[in-house]
Amino acid sequence: MILNSWEGIQLTTASVILEQFNVGATRSRVEMHNPAHPGEVIREACLKPLDLTVTAAAETLGVTRKALSDLLNGHSAVSADKAIRLEKVGRSTADYWMRMQQQRDLSEARQRPASIKVRKRFPAPVTPVPP
Repeated sequence: MILNSWEGIQLTTASVILEQFNVGATRSRVEMHNPAHPGEVIREACLKPLDLTVTAAAETLGVTRKALSDLLNGHSAVSADKAIRLEKVGRSTADYWMRMQQQRDLSEARQRPASIKVRKRFPAPVTPVPP
């Protein structure tokens, strides 16, 4: 059964592979300039060591092949739903995947600060006039 192959690799082995993708940066609070896309980590740390195809992994996770392929190729983000699915098959925690996606999103936004328009200050609060 495919699910057994996901469970077959020890989490410690996966953790060593995940360390290569800057997992330690979240512990030390070092700002990453170009964090890995979670899909890249899933491909390299989850699918490759288990020699799983995209189709087999998608089947195990209960998602379409296209949905997983889009994630692996960086065309979509890890959703809360996918994060929970990864957690359920033993691939770290849902919180980990969500933090990784958030770190990636924030890094991308910081690369285009000119496109994010804000006012320099919040408007001064209006003091109500007593009747």
